[in-house]
Amino acid sequence: MKALAVSKFSGPDALQVQDWPDPQPAKGEVLVKVAAGGVNFADVLTATGGYPGLPKPPLVAGREFAGVKQPGGERVMGYIQWGAFAEMLAAPERMLWPAPDHWSFAQAAAFPVNYFTAYFAFWKAGLTEVSKSTASRRVLIHAAAGGVGTAAVQIGKVLGIEMFGTSSSQEKLQQVRELGLQHGINYKERDYEEAIQELTNGEGVDAVFEMLGGEHTLKSVRCLRDFGSVIVYGSATGQHSQIDPRVLYARCTSVHGLWLTQLAKKPEIMAPAWKQLSQWIHDGKLNPAIGHTLPLEQATEAYRLLSDRKNFGKVVLKIADL
Repeated sequence: MKALAVSKFSGPDALQVQDWPDPQPAKGEVLVKVAAGGVNFADVLTATGGYPGLPKPPLVAGREFAGVKQPGGERVMGYIQWGAFAEMLAAPERMLWPAPDHWSFAQAAAFPVNYFTAYFAFWKAGLTEVSKSTASRRVLIHAAAGGVGTAAVQIGKVLGIEMFGTSSSQEKLQQVRELGLQHGINYKERDYEEAIQELTNGEGVDAVFEMLGGEHTLKSVRCLRDFGSVIVYGSATGQHSQIDPRVLYARCTSVHGLWLTQLAKKPEIMAPAWKQLSQWIHDGKLNPAIGHTLPLEQATEAYRLLSDRKNFGKVVLKIADL
């Protein structure tokens, strides 16, 4: 079969489309013929060897996909740790979900990682119930124009959250506003911490979805109102988060980690999350935002869109016509 291989951990230039042995499913796994794969920042980290738990190269890249089960032909979307960017893969059956009939394979491949991560960020912040109160609940979403960011904006709109989002351009912010973002902050033109204080009259927000690392974890804590929480699910800057626990005291705030790799091992958590997400899909409230769809042979370009922060929404690789 054709597969995208990480031949060595030296970055996107080491990606190669190669002939690869067909997968042999283990107990509890099923074969999936793959049509499309969703590219995540974790894939960019994998290409450099910077993602935890990787085997030695070479390995097949990719962790998010959509295709059809073999045999049977059911349309599915799913999530694995690596091996998704190939014409065929073996995946745990518990990590497969029905692909909506009204979605393309590209849309289905853009769903699992971003929407589960975004949903769990709201869940960890205690904000997954649809609000019936007149009191405003506020969230700051970093990289609001990215994959998780656009998913979080759509979910936040369903939940009735007042959302503030950062991005690098007015064009991107306008696109996210069309998804439901109320307050856009261009971080190249304005310090987002100062903007949050001004826009909330000094009160702050209930939660910050933080995937930048470095100084931004501490800056995000300073954006919180009383009892708020920063949900950390990445470190795009490549820098270790800077945080002084004493900063948390004054407003009784907190910092929480979120890693989908670990949550995905817990069916008791994943099942109710999928039940809610699938209902919102059925109601037409969630639709993955796709900025680029590229052939597998242009995977290096796809990875660079993410590493250079030039993407809006999801970048998807087309793997096969199904």
